[in-house]
Amino acid sequence: MKAVIYEKYGPPEVLQIAEVEKPAPRPEEILVKVHATTVRAGDIRMRGFNVPSGEWIPARLYLGIFRPRRKILGMELAGEVEAAGSDVTRFKVGDQVYATTELEFGGYAQYKCLKEDRVVALKPTNMNFEEAAAVPTGALGALPMVRDMAQVQPGQKVMIYGASGSVGTYAVQLARFYGAEVTGVCSTDKVEMVMSIGAARVIDYTKEDFTQIGENFDGIIDAVGIISKSQCTEILATGGQFFSIHKVSYKETAQNLDFIRDRIEAGEIVAVIDRTYPLEEMVAAHRYVDQGHKKGNVVITVDHDS
Repeated sequence: MKAVIYEKYGPPEVLQIAEVEKPAPRPEEILVKVHATTVRAGDIRMRGFNVPSGEWIPARLYLGIFRPRRKILGMELAGEVEAAGSDVTRFKVGDQVYATTELEFGGYAQYKCLKEDRVVALKPTNMNFEEAAAVPTGALGALPMVRDMAQVQPGQKVMIYGASGSVGTYAVQLARFYGAEVTGVCSTDKVEMVMSIGAARVIDYTKEDFTQIGENFDGIIDAVGIISKSQCTEILATGGQFFSIHKVSYKETAQNLDFIRDRIEAGEIVAVIDRTYPLEEMVAAHRYVDQGHKKGNVVITVDHDS
């Protein structure tokens, strides 16, 4: 099968198209014919081994000390079940699914085996494969912060910093779903998009200091992990909470992916896609995401005709 692999850590150019062995599902696995995947910040960090200094040793041991141990990146995907192991009960051949591969990676390929008890679910019926692939990781990162940690309630005022990214776009929509008045923070060229997905107000951080707007918020969610609670003291209401995507722990689950699917099918959540590239242009896609200015998600289509 065709896949994008990397043999060493480095810039986008380390990625290359290769022919690799097609996997066969074990008894507890499904074989997914991948139609779409994405380029996420996690893929970028793993490709260049850009991890915090405190995580360097465990990351090297897991990912590979001198060269990548898992040569195929890709943290989320959408496709159809081509084969199912003898013990599989949740899925059948022909099911259309979407999933996060977690730290196993492997989405940058025409086929991927997934254990049926991992974070995989039937994809939303009102989304194509490209849209569905852009959902799992971002939505599953936003949901625990909005629903479980911040426990957003109707009538609350919630600020989403980094509202235009993958996690941020889902955080905006989920906070609105739970009844909050949402203020998004992003750069100039993304203001209109963030308004279109449900923000009541959007602050352009290139023109206005979000910490000096004279309002108080019941919850502030940093969806990119670059601000601190101390910066937000003046705009947090009494009892208000601050959460950063890089400082919270949560578990991705198939149950949450089912919940997200229900919200999508009800028309309450949409995927924001900035650009789409074919698998063969993965280097260009990584170059674009490296710039740090994407809106929502960058999707990769996986062709099987050849």
